[in-house]
Amino acid sequence: MSNHEIKDRFRGFLPVVIDVETAGFNQKTDALLEMAASILRMDENGDLYIHETLEFLIKPFEGANLEKAALDFTGIDPFAAGRQDMPETEALNQMFTKVRKELKSVGCKRAILVGHNSAFDHGFLNAAIERADIKRNPFHPFSSFDTASLAGLVFGQTVLAKACEAASIPFSNSEAHSAKYDTEKTAELFCEMVNRLKRLGGWPLVENEAEDSMAAIFHSGK
Repeated sequence: MSNHEIKDRFRGFLPVVIDVETAGFNQKTDALLEMAASILRMDENGDLYIHETLEFLIKPFEGANLEKAALDFTGIDPFAAGRQDMPETEALNQMFTKVRKELKSVGCKRAILVGHNSAFDHGFLNAAIERADIKRNPFHPFSSFDTASLAGLVFGQTVLAKACEAASIPFSNSEAHSAKYDTEKTAELFCEMVNRLKRLGGWPLVENEAEDSMAAIFHSGK
């Protein structure tokens, strides 16, 4: 039996790939500067693909810490002339509106964050939600899919660039460390791993066949 609806693939959860660029490692004190989200869909064959990517440039919240080393690493200048940024609350509300619309469209009950080293992105997302005092968070508050762990299992690589290389996904180090680019590469990697598992016979699971196999083992006396 096969069901090619995304709501049935992840137990009613909609995977949304998130990447954030920040001014440090402390989610409570350091500024959130960029955020991107790739919404995934499933085609008629049961394969995942990127449907849409949202990108937000974000103003540092009042009193936010800006670590020079972090800014030098990402190359982000939060005070650059012409930078079209917005407050955290506005960015979150725009993203959540899109996510809720997609949840309703595909019949999923909640979004689940997908990220490369997802605890980092999830932590900054939750801290921003807390600062904005948003009560209706469409994302699961603590569960996530971590593509670093998954890529370590599937490809033996945990660094995003190396994992993409192993998956034959083009990756440009010069374009990395922007939220949109890293989000889309993480999304491509996640889709490839999920789709590869399906091609190898790992999904859909045929429950009746699994039950029959277990029954045969017990009845055979093994």
